[in-house]
This record gives sequence, C-alpha cells and structure tokens, in this order.
Amino acid sequence: MIRLVPVRAARAWHCTVVGTLLAAAPLLASSHEDPREWLQKMSQALATRNYDGTFFHLSDGRVEAMRITHSYQNGRATERLQSLEGAGREYIRKDGRLTCYLPDKHRILVETSPGGGPFLSALPRFGDGADQYYRIDALPDARVLGKPVHVIVVSPKDHYRFGYRLWLDAKTAMPLKTQLCDSRGRVLEQILFASLKMPKSIPARDLEPNLSTVGMQRVVQNPAGRATPGAADFRAAELPPGFHLTVAGAQTIGTAKRPAEHLVYSDGLATVSVFVEPGRARGAEAIATAATGAGPQASAPMHGLARLGAGFAFSTVVQGHQVTAVGEVPAETVEFIAQAVKAFGDDSMPQPRLPPAMSSASHLSNPRH
Repeated sequence: MIRLVPVRAARAWHCTVVGTLLAAAPLLASSHEDPREWLQKMSQALATRNYDGTFFHLSDGRVEAMRITHSYQNGRATERLQSLEGAGREYIRKDGRLTCYLPDKHRILVETSPGGGPFLSALPRFGDGADQYYRIDALPDARVLGKPVHVIVVSPKDHYRFGYRLWLDAKTAMPLKTQLCDSRGRVLEQILFASLKMPKSIPARDLEPNLSTVGMQRVVQNPAGRATPGAADFRAAELPPGFHLTVAGAQTIGTAKRPAEHLVYSDGLATVSVFVEPGRARGAEAIATAATGAGPQASAPMHGLARLGAGFAFSTVVQGHQVTAVGEVPAETVEFIAQAVKAFGDDSMPQPRLPPAMSSASHLSNPRH
C-alpha cells in the first residue's frame, strides 16, 4: 500500500533515560486506566473523530510540516493529508479510494483501498497475540501543547520489531506526540502536533485538493485481486516469531503492465508487505518507490537491502521472480521473510488469516503497507 506519512533514514535521537524509566515503569505509572485501553481509545479517536491539525514529521535530521484533516459523518470517513513544504503533495481518501496528487511528478495516482484506515495509521493498533511480543507500560503523565497527556511505551521483546512511545491527550486520546524507537531506544521517527482542533463538523472545501491538476497524468492502480492467472503462488515458508499471513492478493506496482502478487504478514502490530513480481529483477528501493509513484522504475537488476525511511526493504530473486519485502521493521525481519519466500502448490499453500481485533475500532484500519 502507499505509504502516506513520508519517512527517511533516521538519525539516532535517544529516548531520554529509556532503560531507567522502563525498568521502573510499574512503580512510576499513574493510576489511570490500563495502557492497552488507552491504545484502543486512540485507535477509535483517529478513526471516528473530526479533527484538523498541523504536525511536524522529524526523520533523518529533516523536518516536514504537514496538515491533516479528517471528517467522520454517518459512519463514513474522508481524509486529506497535505504537505506544507516542497512540491505540496496531497493525499485524499474517500469512499474506499485513495487519490495521490503528485505535482512534482505531474501525476495523479488513484488506488482502490477498501476499508483503508486513517492516514496516521503508522501508530500502533494491537491485534490478537501482540502482547506476546511487546511490553506495554505507562509512564508518568506529562503535558503537550499545554494539555495533560498519558504517556504509553510499547517495547519489543526481541529484535524482530520496533517499539513506540506515545503521548495521548487525557481528554480525547488523540496522539499529540509519537516516537518510533528501535530495540535500543533510539528514536527513528517522530510526529509532533503543533496545533489540533476537533470541530463538530469539517467544511467540504477542506477535504478537496488545493492545487491545480491541469496537465497532470492520471494513473489508476488496479484493485487488489488475483495475480496473473496460471502463475505460481508464492508464500513465505518460514517466518519470524509471531508473524503470520493476513492478506494475499495482487497489486500493480507503479505503471507496470502486470500486477505483482502482494502478501502482508503481521505480528498483530508490525506489518511487512511482500511483492512478488514476474519477469525482470528490480531492486528493493526501486520497487518500493514505484509502488508509491515517487520515482521511476529501475530496469537493471539490484539485490539486497535498502533503507526506506524508518524501515527497510530487502530484495532477492526466487525462480525468476523479483521478491521484495518492505516494512517498518528491523532489517533482519524483512530479509528473513524475503529469503523464505517460495512457490507453493494449491494443496500446501499457507492461507491468510485475520486475528480477532482488540476492539471494534481495529476493523477500521488496514495494514500500513
């Protein structure tokens, strides 16, 4: 799926005294509700509240200002994400369709994304079994934007996944500040709201693109479905602990004429997308950027690991097919999954399964990739 919040390779900011705070978390935590309940409230607030805010995205020593507008009316969500810098890219999700306005590429990219979750879907949403692989703690309450917040820390129990630190508004459960951290507590990515309003309604004009589309090429991505009829089906024969197949379909990558097989693996929180593309071999970074419409498709074979924002992509060739695993997870995880992919027959092929959601709000979110 298209990655909506832009990310780059991260500079290692240290979470302040992470080890000490986490070790003392049970003693220091406030007496508010279980932190898992606050994560559920956050998911529901992101999906079902009206909000209009400006935030800063920090990654790799760079800062980008963005505006997000989210409307929820009669059970239907409409969203607009706008970059306030550079080319001014905009993204609008409405009625199961994601439209990406890329003025620097003179292109409008349209993707069918039924059931797509909120644009701030980089934030954790816990599925069944996530507790086995993550520790969830509450730190002392603090203040952000002059408001009291609950501080929740999600720490990985092994080296196959990243962790989070979240500052949730004590009144609305909206995430006013978030950090993505590696297993050593280094901050890979940070989102910090500068302003956030939660009006009763959002004007329709605030959900429309604010740029000229004259002369822009419109590219419609094929909806997810089956890959090329008669083609072999590919799955990962082995997975890191806790990961399982949740989605098996197809997706057109960039302007490719044939869809790639698209698999999504999840541990209940982190997700990894795997693209299996027939024909010519292409590099991990080339496939990932083509999938977002962000760059040209490469023709020369490229293999191995690529850094993509706060995450990684790993590309290899299996039986003449380019296999690329992409995810906001450690490099070891995407390499493990990509290297384990092989062709299966109908009788032995692993089938996708969706774990029970922790709350009804979880049904409103799709995997991040």
